[in-house]
Amino acid sequence: MTLLFLALAIATEVTATVSLKLSEGFTKPVPSIVVVIGYGAAFFFLSQALKRGMSIGVAYGIWSAVGVAAIAAIGVLFLGEKLTLTQVGGIGLVILGVLALELGGAH
Repeated sequence: MTLLFLALAIATEVTATVSLKLSEGFTKPVPSIVVVIGYGAAFFFLSQALKRGMSIGVAYGIWSAVGVAAIAAIGVLFLGEKLTLTQVGGIGLVILGVLALELGGAH
């Protein structure tokens, strides 16, 4: 159940972040509303994962790493943004850092 809540936190945070781009500085009402609701939902779902025993370092690490990778991919695929090799390497390092957190906590 904790992984489900974490997945929901990630999905709503990614949705809110994409909507932040689409809101054009909060000048478009519908994406702006999605931003507020999405970030609120993301923190609610993250809190539920933590409440059920997930380690905060691991939860936040996974949340942020998957979010960064997803937003970068969405930016390239749907928003016409570019991704350099250096940026891809940085995303890889973030993911490796999360793996280190996870593996370091497993005894």
